[in-house]
Amino acid sequence: MTSSSLNRRKMATAFSSALRRGKAFLTPTSSSASIPLVKDGFAKAPEGSLFPKVDPAVDGEDCDRDCESCSIKYPSKFKVDQDEKLYGHVNGWATHMLVATGKTDWVRDVSDEKGSVMEAVRDCGIAPSNGDQKLMLSASNIPPPHSHHSPSDPTTVLLLPSFTIIENVIPKTVPALIEHHINSAATSTTLLPSAALTLDSLNVSEPSQDAESITQPSATLLPSTPSPLSPFTARPCPHRYLILLCSQRTRDARCGQSAPLLRREFERHLRPLGLYRDIHDERPGGVGIYFISHVGGHKFAANVMVYRRADVAVVDSEDEVNGEARTNGRASGVKGEGKAMGEGSQCIWLARVRPEDCEGIVKFTVLKGKVVKPERQLRGGFDRERGLVSW
Repeated sequence: MTSSSLNRRKMATAFSSALRRGKAFLTPTSSSASIPLVKDGFAKAPEGSLFPKVDPAVDGEDCDRDCESCSIKYPSKFKVDQDEKLYGHVNGWATHMLVATGKTDWVRDVSDEKGSVMEAVRDCGIAPSNGDQKLMLSASNIPPPHSHHSPSDPTTVLLLPSFTIIENVIPKTVPALIEHHINSAATSTTLLPSAALTLDSLNVSEPSQDAESITQPSATLLPSTPSPLSPFTARPCPHRYLILLCSQRTRDARCGQSAPLLRREFERHLRPLGLYRDIHDERPGGVGIYFISHVGGHKFAANVMVYRRADVAVVDSEDEVNGEARTNGRASGVKGEGKAMGEGSQCIWLARVRPEDCEGIVKFTVLKGKVVKPERQLRGGFDRERGLVSW
């Protein structure tokens, strides 16, 4: 792509983001000088503005009050910090990379696992160039291709927010992984393809530049085959939503205790909607739940990260669940399961999550992008459609 095209895309993205945030009323002109450029088209969202808060009067209650069914509890001595301010204190990240290990606990620093992809990412000496923020690296319980897996065997990685699965990764090919996939991957601060407006549609022109059209990456990724330059196979992640639970007991026992309990409670609320996907279930749509390594802030356990894809149509009422939103005779909880799924649009990072919070997180955070208790649970995240981040 030419530098002219890249400049035009950046200008269009920035202007689109400014319009969507509604920070000011803008009248397009024929001069690009009138565009109020914001870095990468994104802005830091003040507390209370990144994601909408659930309003019980409008949205309904986050809990059905069926207390007898809530049998999953934390241990009586499970205590976390309830006083420290949460929002706005997580470091930003460009791409989140999950490495399949098949395990739920790891050495204290996963980059210290000898001969692993995680170690290679740290030591290869090549930093990803797809954003100003860091690469967030997590080991995960995603099953590796071989049941008897050693750290140096080929494994799989999942890139977010692009929702891309890369297969056949080994430590020595990590530089190629960065070059061919991570450097070109969507980041937390690239607007969604559907959110970026072209300069032509805004009647904005650039002097002394050609009329080359601005193209945006496809909202879905097609499978690719290995080549001499790229020894990997890429395919889209099949799920519409992901729930990531920190489970690393070696960093904090509370993470090891909370993650399996929360997974069971999330499953209990997702199954009636037809949305639950176990770790080997790759049916399109639904919610994948994965355990990941330490993400920071274990004193606020449990940490829960919810990734939501674009082009998600959610059910707004019980009638719709019982009516048209059904697949194979079961309520799916999501309209339009046959629609193409786009890249990840949001990450909502919660903390201090307890089993009794899971119902509301499924009903509102996963399905609608809303937060039930932002004042005490929201650590941060991003919204690529609105051009907002918490950092």
